[in-house]
Amino acid sequence: MNLTNLFKIALRALVNNKMRAFLTMLGIIIGVASVITMLAIGQGSKKSIEQQVSEMGSNMIMIHPGAERRGGVRQDPSAMQTLKLEDYTSLQQETTFLAGVSPNVSKSGQFINGANNYPSSVNGVGLDYLTIRQLKVENGEMFTAADILSSAKVCVIGKTIVDNLFPDGSDPVGQVIRFDKIPFRVVGVLQSKGYNSMGQDQDAVVLAPYTTVMKRLLAVTYLQGIYASAITEDMTEEAIDEISTILRANHKLKETDDDDFNVRSQQELSEMLNTTTDLMTTLLACIAGISLVVGGIGIMNIMYVSVTERIREIGLRMSVGARGIDILSQFLIEAVMISITGGIIGVLFGIGASFAVNSIASWPVYIQMWSVILSFVVCTITGIFFGWYPAKKAADLDPIEAIRYE
Repeated sequence: MNLTNLFKIALRALVNNKMRAFLTMLGIIIGVASVITMLAIGQGSKKSIEQQVSEMGSNMIMIHPGAERRGGVRQDPSAMQTLKLEDYTSLQQETTFLAGVSPNVSKSGQFINGANNYPSSVNGVGLDYLTIRQLKVENGEMFTAADILSSAKVCVIGKTIVDNLFPDGSDPVGQVIRFDKIPFRVVGVLQSKGYNSMGQDQDAVVLAPYTTVMKRLLAVTYLQGIYASAITEDMTEEAIDEISTILRANHKLKETDDDDFNVRSQQELSEMLNTTTDLMTTLLACIAGISLVVGGIGIMNIMYVSVTERIREIGLRMSVGARGIDILSQFLIEAVMISITGGIIGVLFGIGASFAVNSIASWPVYIQMWSVILSFVVCTITGIFFGWYPAKKAADLDPIEAIRYE
């Protein structure tokens, strides 16, 4: 019996039992749609994180004071004073892998403009900070090197600060706002960046010369951190090694001494977040994949029923010359047609569900072609795997016993 006839017989059998065939497909449809949707959500989250990290500066390097031991007790890194202005100057002058370096000191408090106020932090930074963090001044200008030398009371503010301190829509540039009773003249407004992937408002920011924050607000001589950026993302590791070498020399640390500072890059943060996202995506895909197995069991169950119902038909076909391989192929084709048709419908539902999630819940989704192909291949293999045994049982029937079957 040729393959065309086998397909016609299998298709006729499915058409004669439309509702049963559809209900059998339903498990495959739900399984494939679930896998595609879960993978799309997981990959969308990963892409969103990568984009947010890129916007923050994919080659950004963060240097913070390290925890020291005093009396056998490890101290809180935020209380350490191991980073000095000399370290910032050395990194500026001695490094070959850094495109920019900026000190960082900050203080939290209340910003006030007339009857309006807003809680935030003022960050004392250098001129390279905008480049490192990929920020742009939309209105006005950045403070100058002269402002840093003179510890001028000037600042650049983000969109959230503007909306809360100047709700009437007036131009904030040139106006004075107060922070802890100290007046700051606004010289620029940053371009809006919105919220990052961790839900932090990137526009609730106020930048001022680091000398101003150190002298007028904190009255300290040490730095809370240093931001830097490698020339290229590929040079990040070399830049980190160079930073460590310079800081260890500045701090006169011996080879056996631990670092009294911590150096972290955006690559480390990105890899950590991606590892977590990949784990969650795999977990979601495995949970969704369970429905594929359930759908496969449904195929096996229905094929068993189909074989039982058509034992006399099988016997008649064998008695007129049909071979065991023909019977096997007939029922296997039925199982594969059910799984492939269910897979196609499931792919369409999965793509539609992914866009629905993005539209309704505003979750980032990203459908990759490999996830669609993988789901389709898995559902086809499921049909073959679970359809084989019932088909083999039908092929092994004795023709005489099959004809006599009541």
